Amino acid sequence: MGETRTCRGNVPAEISSLVGRREELGGIAALVARSPLVTLTGGAGVGKTRLALGAAGVLGGSFPDGAWFAELSAEQNGALVGHRVAAVLGLPEQAAHPQAEVLAGFLADRRLLLVLDTCDHLRGACAELLRPILDRAPHVRVIATCRRPLGVPGERVLRVGPLDASGPGSDAVRLLGERARAAVPGLTLDEAEATRICRLLDGVPLAIELAARRLRALSARQIADRLDDRLGLLTGGGPAPFGRHRTLRTAVGWSHELCSPAERLLWARLSVFPGDFGADDARAVCGDEALADPPLDRLAEASLLERRGDRYRMLGMTRDYGGEWLRRLGEEDTLRRRHRDHYLAAARRAGAEWYGPRQREWAAWTRRELPNLRAALDRDDGPDLPGALWFAWCCLGLADPGRRYLDRSLRRHTRPGPARTLALWARAQAALSTGDATAARAGAAEAYEAATAGDDPDIAGRALQCAAAATLALGDPGEAGRLVVAAFELLGRAARDARDDLGLALTEVTLARTLCARGAFDRAVAILDRRARRAVRGELWTRAEGEQVRSLAELGRGDAGAAETSARAALDARWRLGDGTGAALAMEQLAAVAARRGDGRRAAWLLGASRRAREDSGASVNGVFAGDAATGGGPAYGTIPDAAGGPPGSGAPVGGSPGRDGSGHGTPVYGGPVYGTPGFAVGRERTERRARALAGDAAHEWAFARGLATAPGVAVALIRNAGDAVQPPTGRASSRT
Repeated sequence: MGETRTCRGNVPAEISSLVGRREELGGIAALVARSPLVTLTGGAGVGKTRLALGAAGVLGGSFPDGAWFAELSAEQNGALVGHRVAAVLGLPEQAAHPQAEVLAGFLADRRLLLVLDTCDHLRGACAELLRPILDRAPHVRVIATCRRPLGVPGERVLRVGPLDASGPGSDAVRLLGERARAAVPGLTLDEAEATRICRLLDGVPLAIELAARRLRALSARQIADRLDDRLGLLTGGGPAPFGRHRTLRTAVGWSHELCSPAERLLWARLSVFPGDFGADDARAVCGDEALADPPLDRLAEASLLERRGDRYRMLGMTRDYGGEWLRRLGEEDTLRRRHRDHYLAAARRAGAEWYGPRQREWAAWTRRELPNLRAALDRDDGPDLPGALWFAWCCLGLADPGRRYLDRSLRRHTRPGPARTLALWARAQAALSTGDATAARAGAAEAYEAATAGDDPDIAGRALQCAAAATLALGDPGEAGRLVVAAFELLGRAARDARDDLGLALTEVTLARTLCARGAFDRAVAILDRRARRAVRGELWTRAEGEQVRSLAELGRGDAGAAETSARAALDARWRLGDGTGAALAMEQLAAVAARRGDGRRAAWLLGASRRAREDSGASVNGVFAGDAATGGGPAYGTIPDAAGGPPGSGAPVGGSPGRDGSGHGTPVYGGPVYGTPGFAVGRERTERRARALAGDAAHEWAFARGLATAPGVAVALIRNAGDAVQPPTGRASSRT
């Protein structure tokens, strides 16, 4: 926005442009048209005053008696508020009558806009002043700025939030650029660093303006790198950009002074939450005998918390200020420990209930609470929390960060115990998820030894299942089969004791993979059918694992339609869990199906969409890819009792002779990648070569690029709807999506 026009009254001319806020200005105009009082609320530094001035400049011309601005931050005596407003309006003192009555009489037939700025510390006095004015002056409109509503009848509230800081070209970045050029003429800002600054500052205009001033001495990168101490870094120098606040600390400190003791204590304690949190989380972590009923709603009303549905969030500078007070109170270690313990207890519940109907709910919880979980992990290097979060690392596409946390904790804590044993298995399983089969097999062996020593047959069985999958990935189906047998034996006993079928479900899927590697596709499908009949309602992870392998088996049996159905089911389950990496694997399997059907363009598009899904999930593009098929003869290597969850037909050989009917004539596998097992399926590279041969180089590159440019959510929707729009017309590329 450019300079505003002048109008009758005393509204000061803007000395700089009002960046963004077009929507807010429109909202203020609409509210002023139908309400006598509009209060702009919001946290420190979000620009309430600047917005009120901008609105007065735009709207003032429509009021015959002008727009008038009364700044109240310097007034400490509520009894003198009326006198200050009267002085702004040029009204002589009339000591014989209450000032509110005098103002109401003076304004009764006036048509003007009055701006009362910074009412925070004088809320009661401002409300008392305005009631008679609004009753007797029907053509007067008031815009007030305050961090809480004034509570006057007829009041309408417009909450002012930070500027959009989503990326280059956003309002926050434009503001930083304008103010930077004003502070340092000729300066050219790096867009990426400017965006990083604005995001770290939550888009708060005051903070951004102060950061722009620091560009006189520091580069944008230096500022961004130092914003972990934003309260110390962003001090003023020269006239304050918002009239009174020369530093972030004074802006936030103003709010602190207005809080009650209970509100200050809660503010300090809430600083241990790095992101969003729920009311129950806040009560569990912050509540005690000193704070029996944490006043969350009062902090939200005071614009110190942002409420988003049933979640709360504190701006970074507000959180930093609370953190300083938490240290002064000597409670930092205690509150961090409470925060860790709260999320550890929740993670343990999630792990215990993962294989069950609440799986999708716990997956959503994990995604939502990632900032809190990361903070707890960063503050405590013990094995308890990283091990308890095994489902996040192994099932939700977060294996890379999981391995880092698990490696760190296991290096530093070597004392045996159940928590360390669980962490050892989680590390092995996470390594398998990233395609590091060598590390997975070694880690599984260590986990098995620890579980055996600790008499934990469930983790011992899971470790053997992981070792079997890793061994299969390394090209030894015979040894994998022997490990599967041992895993079934242990897990059958554990399931009878603990009624936990997760390990058995994974082992059955691994058995099916092993049979696929040997060409015994019919038997693999039979095992997966049995697993599906025993599936837990609402459980998605092992279902996705099984459907991915089933797709491979169906391709081996020559049924591309069934293979596509299973790959779609795997994709749907992965996507519903929020597992972008797993969704990428399912897309690659669909690409293999398309290539088998002779549809090179669709295969290329799916490969591009898979690459995009993998990149967006933060995973390496060179993640879990399938290798060459391992078909060929081999001896039987064990039997699986029915009690251990084996395939239909007690005592059936695990390996047998390869081939769809066990005859020894194997059908070559042409499938995409399967989780953790690059050793037995034709890999992505072969899928790509086949797709390119079918479509031709130009069409392949075009379709792959289209897939790469498709957001994962859009790609999943297209795949669910048969994806007719993914193919270019014959002979010529089209811009159609």
